[in-house]
Amino acid sequence: MLRLRAICLFPWRLFHFRPFSCEPLISQMDKCTDEEQVFDFIEKNKAVLSEKQVGSAFNILWQFQKQKTSLLKSVECIRDHPQFLTLYNLTASKVEFMKDDTLVNVLYITQQFAIEAHDPLVEALVTEAWRRLERFDIHVLSKFSTCLADQHLHFSPLMGNIADIVNRKLETIQDLRSLSVLMVSISCLISQRFQEQLVKKTELLFDTVDSSQVNIARRIVQFLRNIKYCYYPLLERCNKIFLSHANHLDLESISKILSLYHFLQFHSFEFVLMAKKRLTEMIPLIDHPASFVKLFIALGPTAGPEEKKQLESSMLLMSEELTSQQALAVMGAMEEMESRNSRLIKKIASILHKHLDDYKPIELLKITQALIFLHYRSKELFVKLREVLLSHLKISVKSSEISFLVCAISMLPSPHLDEVVISRIEEVLPQCDLNDLNSFATSVLRWIQYDYMYLESTTGKQLKLLQKLDHYGHQRLQKCNNLNLLWEEFKSLKGDWFVESLLEETIATLQCLMDEINYVNVAGISSFIARTNYLNTLILDRIASVVLQQIEKIHPFAVLAIILPFSILNYDPPQRDEFFGTCIQHLNSYLTVLDPLMLVFLGFSFATLEYFPEDLLKTIFNIKFLDRLDSQLELLCSSLNMRVQFRLMELNRAVCLECPEYQIPWFHDRFCQQHYNKDIGSMNGVQQHIYKMLAEVLGGINCVKASVLTPYYHTVDFECILDKRKKPLPYGNHNITLGKLPASHWESNTPIVRSRLPPGAERIALDFLDLRAFCRNIPHLKGKSAMKKRHLEILGYRVIQIPHFEWNSMALSTKDARMDYLRERIFGEGTNCFQLAIQTGEIMANHLVANVYERQIAN
Repeated sequence: MLRLRAICLFPWRLFHFRPFSCEPLISQMDKCTDEEQVFDFIEKNKAVLSEKQVGSAFNILWQFQKQKTSLLKSVECIRDHPQFLTLYNLTASKVEFMKDDTLVNVLYITQQFAIEAHDPLVEALVTEAWRRLERFDIHVLSKFSTCLADQHLHFSPLMGNIADIVNRKLETIQDLRSLSVLMVSISCLISQRFQEQLVKKTELLFDTVDSSQVNIARRIVQFLRNIKYCYYPLLERCNKIFLSHANHLDLESISKILSLYHFLQFHSFEFVLMAKKRLTEMIPLIDHPASFVKLFIALGPTAGPEEKKQLESSMLLMSEELTSQQALAVMGAMEEMESRNSRLIKKIASILHKHLDDYKPIELLKITQALIFLHYRSKELFVKLREVLLSHLKISVKSSEISFLVCAISMLPSPHLDEVVISRIEEVLPQCDLNDLNSFATSVLRWIQYDYMYLESTTGKQLKLLQKLDHYGHQRLQKCNNLNLLWEEFKSLKGDWFVESLLEETIATLQCLMDEINYVNVAGISSFIARTNYLNTLILDRIASVVLQQIEKIHPFAVLAIILPFSILNYDPPQRDEFFGTCIQHLNSYLTVLDPLMLVFLGFSFATLEYFPEDLLKTIFNIKFLDRLDSQLELLCSSLNMRVQFRLMELNRAVCLECPEYQIPWFHDRFCQQHYNKDIGSMNGVQQHIYKMLAEVLGGINCVKASVLTPYYHTVDFECILDKRKKPLPYGNHNITLGKLPASHWESNTPIVRSRLPPGAERIALDFLDLRAFCRNIPHLKGKSAMKKRHLEILGYRVIQIPHFEWNSMALSTKDARMDYLRERIFGEGTNCFQLAIQTGEIMANHLVANVYERQIAN
């Protein structure tokens, strides 16, 4: 019956509703010069318009809209036009007769006209498209996936069907433009294996893409951001496309790319430099608040003083027009810029205050963090903020949201841990991951610290809550049997609670799962180990083994993260020479590509390990390279800027001292003088105590110097000089002081110049080493302290290092014992009570006690 009806309807529909030729009507529409003419045409021909002509009408209307400057306003005018209802009704009646591409194109344009997803026409279009899904070609399928994404249907069964189709047809897909659209749309649903297949397919198709296709490259980076995969080979190729078309990138594109790079932690000095130049040129050209907010966010963190001043003054003028979300974005950018513009801070804070009830928990946390960082003080705002946070806390059910809210409450002035907060934390503990648990613990510790400092009390409930957090943290680690899932949870963990309560268990779990370390996750695992300061030789040996076996699959950009734990923890794997040699060889072809900042850190890390790759050092100590580095330093925040300068100085010093044959000059005199003139000369309590004892041991205060600056600007806690009979020499009598290096020049190496010692005399350097000089779990000297010892010995010192766990041990609990200890170390004589303590194993126990004690003092 239904078949017969379909047969009967077909000729009727063909000849009654459709004109014999639809081309003349489409040609007439193409000649329309504005929307009114199109709507007049629709009104006159509504009885004869076919589905193809309806689709053409939508196309022409959309082309007109794209030419408008105020798109939203134009869209509203179109949607509210009386004849748009005619077009709407015509479309609804012809949905099932439309061709696939026309159907999806009409759906796309209706969404651009801001017709709601629940509108009957949109629902009809989506339903019909779903029915035809299997027969869609790749281009139509990609456009349909975009429509679903615009409706926030990323996790819908329909999107799942699209992902399944892409998976089945992946081998036959040759259009990277359509594939890149699909990859972004389905990224939330696919497995890790499917992600890897898509990445490989993208690499295969990349060379088929026209180098002008910036949008394809941007979508690829968006996909990598969505799956949280910093895949360097693709990022590097996409970055080349962005750079080659820099002049065609608009504010929207530059802003988006910078945001994606920031999330992926992908650093491209060339792109950032280009972006800064292009964005700076846009400052006087943009006067629309929405666009200027994007410019402010993108340029602010890298802007120089003059550009920052321009940005802030312009933003102040536009601040009255900002929406709640724009104000939030501006406040976040000001935090990153370390802004001190009190007028702008006050103005943006007032906008945030007005809209506090509209923000989500994560946004309230960002607001709190920014206000605290920018030193903004307003009792009224903070009272309101606390009320809003507590109201959200009462109704929130997600553990992540509750952790955001609790963290924000704990940061407010005069925090108080009340029953409501404790009960809400306890209710969600079973569903918390390690990040949530760490966030709760950090908040509770903040409360405990405040109560101890200002109320001189700590409640039992706070301590019990910490115990529960410990319990759930250990429980979660014990249940973990997948390294990638574990890595997702612990890669960003930091803070006192994690270190004191979970670090050892985390390392043990990591050791159990270390066979799962591979070329994909090796850089991330290495970076985590470096941050923990925890020496586990089995894990580091596994990392070295993976690198040696899979080095061809590891991008040179990842080498720095890989060698960092070996450098910091001063550890040589069994295949030391082969491992480090392989890493260096892998870098050589990329020396001109890597960021200056990364090369400096690489050079310093290898120098710490007593490796001095000649090609790397010649690349760094080069006028052109140093000019590029200066340009990059201007883009960095003050703290990172100073850190890079220090690393370059330390690398310069290491090369001059350990590899004089390279003839690399010392050119950091002025930098060191400016820094050490401010910092040298202060001693902490332990150092003052040792200073007094050394004066007694050596026979007078004039026989020991404190806070000494050596050639090449190493700092030494104490210095003394013994003659050939091991008798201390007073400084005043012999007028022996460290010489000062002459002014240095780039063209020639600088020799060490200082006064000579009497024949047979020796200069001794004594350094007190606190817990920062050692690995967290064992008394193993870290890389920087070991390198300093080497350098002092090259400079002619006999180096005596006094570890904190020895000085604070039970064996040295009396003054006499400590005096004997110093005599033994300096003169080689005394009761040697310390050796007895080592034999009894006391030192190891006291090392752990000293660690806890010194952290409490530091806190």
